[in-house]
Amino acid sequence: MQKNKEGNAEKFFKDFGKKVDQFVVELNEANDRLKKDFEGKYDDLKQSGERLKKEVKNKDRWNEVEKSLKKAANELEKAFKAAFKKTEAKKAKTRKKASKKSTK
Repeated sequence: MQKNKEGNAEKFFKDFGKKVDQFVVELNEANDRLKKDFEGKYDDLKQSGERLKKEVKNKDRWNEVEKSLKKAANELEKAFKAAFKKTEAKKAKTRKKASKKSTK
C-alpha cells in the first residue's frame, strides 16, 4: 500500500511537470505574438507622429483650421444665445399669463 501511494504521487508530479512545461511553451508563444503586435502598433504610431510633425510644419494650413474653428465656435455661441433667448422669452410670457390669471 505504501508503494501505491508513492506511485500516485510520482505520477501526479510527473503530469504536473508536463503541464507546467506546456504552459511555459504556450506563454513564450503568446509573448512572441504580443511582442510582434506591439512592435506593429508602435511602428504605426511612429508613422502617425511623423505625419503630424509634417502637418504641423505647414503653419498656413493650421492657421486656416484655427480660423475655421473660431468661426464655428462663434456661430455656435450665437445659436445657443438665440435659442436660450427664445426660451427665456417664452417663460416670461407664460409667467405674465399666469400672473394675470391669478389676479382675476
